[in-house]
Amino acid sequence: MNMARGQRKTIEEKITAKEEVISALEIRLKKEKEELYEMMEEKQQKELLSLNDFMTENGLNIDNVKDLILQSMG
Repeated sequence: MNMARGQRKTIEEKITAKEEVISALEIRLKKEKEELYEMMEEKQQKELLSLNDFMTENGLNIDNVKDLILQSMG
């Protein structure tokens, strides 16, 4: 029993289909990179807020912290 096969795609149709897949992947990659950048910015903001809270709790300002770091380095 032979099953009828659909018409085979031409090479041009295959190329077009592959270009569409690649285009969709490029769009997805761009969106994923944007999300990653936003997450990294959010992480940095949380770290800065944590550092600021620590400094406030210990009566330090940015100049104090810079001096302490420089003293510990040399």
